Amino acid sequence: MKKYSLETTVGIFVVIGLLCIGYMTIKLGKIRMFGGDYYTLYAHFSSVSGIRVDSPVEINGIEVGRVEQLNIDQDKQIAMVKFRIGKDIKVYEDAIASIKTSGLIGDKLIKIDPGGGGDILKPGGTITETTSALDIEDLISKYAFGDIKKDDKKETK
Repeated sequence: MKKYSLETTVGIFVVIGLLCIGYMTIKLGKIRMFGGDYYTLYAHFSSVSGIRVDSPVEINGIEVGRVEQLNIDQDKQIAMVKFRIGKDIKVYEDAIASIKTSGLIGDKLIKIDPGGGGDILKPGGTITETTSALDIEDLISKYAFGDIKKDDKKETK
């Protein structure tokens, strides 16, 4: 009888341990099991260089969401970003989405100026005012190879 009670106790501890490991995996991995407290918005950019799935979305320096999907709109030939933000965050029709760099050489993120005029964007709405990232490599190559036009000053005699 003692053998079965010891095995039962060990079995209970193993099950509790596995449940704890599963819970921590979900919490630390930021996996949402049932829906979640967020809604989806879209934004169209001419370039999404540096943005990846799961890149942060920030408003006023505070992370409010994550990028879910990157696609190309074949009709307009522009990049389309699908991202989710917290349900309690209000984004208006005149919002502006920009691609920025976190720190000096950090990863790219989407920064949203939530606006304040017009109606609140509904889930599945699109932010129409966007600004793509400044491509430093293009600027350096233009400067290095002399593609930047200088002020032509004509000499007066």
